[in-house]
Amino acid sequence: MGHAGMAATAVRYLRSVGAPTVAEPVEALPRPELRAVADDERAPLDQTEFRRVLGSFATGVTVVTAPATDGPEGDGHEVGGPGSGPAGFACQSFSSLSLDPPLVCFMVGRTSSTWPRIARAGVFCVNVLGAHQGELCRGFAVRGGDKFAGVVFDAAPVTGSPRLAEATAWIDCTIHAVHTGGDHLIVVGRVEALGTGDDETPPLLFHRGRFA
Repeated sequence: MGHAGMAATAVRYLRSVGAPTVAEPVEALPRPELRAVADDERAPLDQTEFRRVLGSFATGVTVVTAPATDGPEGDGHEVGGPGSGPAGFACQSFSSLSLDPPLVCFMVGRTSSTWPRIARAGVFCVNVLGAHQGELCRGFAVRGGDKFAGVVFDAAPVTGSPRLAEATAWIDCTIHAVHTGGDHLIVVGRVEALGTGDDETPPLLFHRGRFA
């Protein structure tokens, strides 16, 4: 089942159980400890070959966003300078996780400068991209600059995270848990609200280093 299908299934589930539309306050998580992976943690695998083989698995493409926060200056903010604007990054490592409670997850590099801003917000919105949004994805895949310049979005209904226009689905979440996984973090979100856009729009896929 594709990500859009999983989102639609989750929508039907939440409607059937009468899920609440108002989230409880969430305490922002502190910035995680970031460090290089030690030599004794590395597997005896060639990284280029690892990426080539794993690239055979086609994935959907999302943009994970979070609202602006009043964080400290100079902490690696990427959008519009320190302390300003919403945060977001392109993410293909997104998945549904649990129906009861409704959970999703995504993975982010431990050296990401966008992640601490999402952690401080304590909330995020996963925007599932359509096939026509390749350029939008590329804009969120780069470091630095104002990623939201010229991007049309509104506020997700519960968390206020940016909900990108024309996304095929959106999942509005509060951060539920964060786990370490090698050089990445596994971020688990509790779904507070979600929905789909145009169900006829094909998804944006990433396969062997290219959009499809």
